[in-house]
Amino acid sequence: MPIFRLLVPALAMAGLAHAQLATSLRLSKLQYLSGEPIIAVVTITNHAGRDIVFQGDAQRPWLDFVITDNQGNSATPTGRGGFGSMKISAGQTRARQVDLTLLFQLADHGNYSAAATIRMPGPAGETTTTNRVLFTVSPGRPYWTQKVGTGGRAGKVREFRVLNFSGDQKSQLYAQVMDGRTGLPIRTFSLGEALLLRKPSVTVDKKQRMHVLFLASPTAWIHAQVDTDGNLVNRAIHQRGPQGDPLLITAPDGTVSVANSIPYDPTAAAAARAKFRKLSERPSITY
Repeated sequence: MPIFRLLVPALAMAGLAHAQLATSLRLSKLQYLSGEPIIAVVTITNHAGRDIVFQGDAQRPWLDFVITDNQGNSATPTGRGGFGSMKISAGQTRARQVDLTLLFQLADHGNYSAAATIRMPGPAGETTTTNRVLFTVSPGRPYWTQKVGTGGRAGKVREFRVLNFSGDQKSQLYAQVMDGRTGLPIRTFSLGEALLLRKPSVTVDKKQRMHVLFLASPTAWIHAQVDTDGNLVNRAIHQRGPQGDPLLITAPDGTVSVANSIPYDPTAAAAARAKFRKLSERPSITY
């Protein structure tokens, strides 16, 4: 019986640490392409009745993640990120955004689950675990691929890919740059929603940049340029020209441009909308 009396307060204190925080985890979406950033948002509400400063180091971080595949195997860590410190005042709610692909190897296709753990400051360092979120990594459907060299970097090869992906029931085009040696994606990102009533046009210019031209809406075409490091160099909007759809044209010197189009000027469009509003604001009855 005396032992029981000692255990009850100890168990109560152990549960108290977990009750001091309300935590949740959400992802930017639930379906991703291989190599695409997987953005997790961890939200913490402080119910401790005092200010809390979360801080740690590489050996004992205050924030960590547990990611497993559908077989229960843990995802392979690629490095431990620095989450810095975060102060949460009593009763305050704060969030921290983390790219999980910087912490784990998540390029393999399949289903995964993720949860975050938050470590309280102090020697005991009790942890609180968030809800678990399910997500899928897909290879997508390659629409176009091309291997290229990298200027000034002998021996390095990149593979440009344009992928069609409909994870959220809307067709999107993705640009993907692969490492030609390892076959792993360097970067994958969305170029935007696409209307596949017109086939996208893709080519590479003399600077080893991939050019993609696709129909984004009934009246707008997107021209995107991507370099061998996976950076979006330029993105421009074009409208249909007088002689049909816009076209990608490669000049004899290797430069690429868009022909038969009217470049979209957002400043002029905004001015036109403002002028239209002013006319519409006039009274319908005049004296």
